[in-house]
Parts: sequence; C-alpha cells; structure tokens
Amino acid sequence: MPRAIDMHVHPPAPPDVPRTHVQEATRAYFRAPPPPKDVEEMAQYYAEQDVIGLVLASDWEDHVEEPRISNDYVAEIVRRYPKQFIGFCSVDPWRGRKAIDEVRRSIEELGLRGVKFHPSLQEFYPSDRRFYPLWEAIAKLGVPVLFHSGMTGFGAGLPGGGGVKFKYCRPIPHIDDVAADFPELTIIMAHPAYPWVDEQIAVLLHKPNVYMDLSGYSPKYFPPQLVQYANTLLQDKVMFGSDYPFITPDRWLRDFEGAPFRDEVRPKILRENAARLLGLQI
Repeated sequence: MPRAIDMHVHPPAPPDVPRTHVQEATRAYFRAPPPPKDVEEMAQYYAEQDVIGLVLASDWEDHVEEPRISNDYVAEIVRRYPKQFIGFCSVDPWRGRKAIDEVRRSIEELGLRGVKFHPSLQEFYPSDRRFYPLWEAIAKLGVPVLFHSGMTGFGAGLPGGGGVKFKYCRPIPHIDDVAADFPELTIIMAHPAYPWVDEQIAVLLHKPNVYMDLSGYSPKYFPPQLVQYANTLLQDKVMFGSDYPFITPDRWLRDFEGAPFRDEVRPKILRENAARLLGLQI
C-alpha cells in the first residue's frame, strides 16, 4: 500500500520547451526548490517517497504565457511509469466541439482518468452555460473534473499579477452552479480556495458530488475551519495534494504530521478518499 496518493502533480515540461519568466515568478512566490530536470528524476523522487502521483496536463497557452503540457505527453509519462503515476488531461474550453472531442480521445484512447481546468488562466466561468455541453460530455464519460479554486500563485509578483484574475475561480456561484446542474458529474476543487474557503466548505457540505484536494498550501497554514470540517463532516471528501514541484510531498507530509488532524482521519486524507474517487485498487 502506498504511503499516499498525491492528487496534484505538475510534470516537468518536455526538454524542448523553455521555462518562462512567469514560471520563475511562480517558483519564487512558493520559495520552491529547483524543479526536476526531467520526468525520470520526478519518477525516482515519487518512488522514493512511496507516493502515487496524479500528473496534470495543462492547456492555457492561448491566454497566458505558459507552454502547453499536452495530453499525449502526460499519457506517455503514465505509460512509462504505470505504478507511479496516473494522469488527467486538459483542454481549452473555448474550443467548443474540439475540446469535447479531445477529452473523449484522452479518456478513451490515451487512458487518462479525468480533466483539469484552470478558470483564471483560461479566462472562463465554469457556470457559463456555453460550456455546459463540455460538462455533460465529461459526465457521460464517467470521469472527474478538477477546477482550480481560489487565488493562484501563477504570475504572483509580476506587474498586474501577470494579468491573472481571480474572479473566475470563486466557488459560489461558479462551482456550486455546475455541481447543482450536473449532479452526476464528480467535481474536485483544487486547493483551499483562499479567500473563499468558507464558500468552498459550504459547497462541499451541500453537494455530494464535490470534493477537494489540499494542494498549494502547507498544512501548517490551513484555516482552522478547514481543519475542523476535514476532521468531521468532510473527512470523506478531502484529499492530499502537494502542487509539486512548487510544494513537494515530503514537505507537505512532514507538516501534515504536526497539524491537528485526527488519527482516524489521516489515512482517508492521504490515500483512501482518492483511491475510492479514482477507482484505484491499493
């Protein structure tokens, strides 16, 4: 049995894709260690940590200065390291029918297990009904959708925050509306949704099809109300995520040991909730 399942892993870019000044600003914001030089180094690190990682594709280069991490690239990582990683695809929702077709290809042909979106970087409101055909298609495929929620470190410190606007990632109404209109769609909110953590908790309490990962923050900085509900009413809906390489699993897990979580809840957060949601046999 693995030590944990990390629900939020950003892979190193392919060798021919240069790092951007926006990525460097993000790394500075997190005070992150140097990123892995390649996929092999990342896989070795996760094996040493005894952690299964959920690797995320990204597709928002049409909106911000961030190279695309393709679905085929993520699928190749999973193919090379099937015991270490699983993968989520990503599409630009503004591409309409092409986005739906790419999601279907990524799930049915590439074997990826869900879809990642970043509303602030892709500049869309999930509750905008123009995107409802996409949510309907994902629901029919039976895989979860992961939405970035709350603020982001992307572009932090740059003039105007790199042009990134937080409004797209507010839980209410944007995630709440989708959860209500698509009760058959499994939704994961990525990160504690600062400054809207109370809204996030409300959606988690009210909508059975909504979950969250705890990535992007060290457990020592979690708001007290999030810890309270994770220990009680939300103990089956909260999952470990690191936000690697910006926050590493060893740092997150070390800080988790000192955080005030109940002993019987810790295995749920670290692996059991994620395994159930993803249908993993561990």
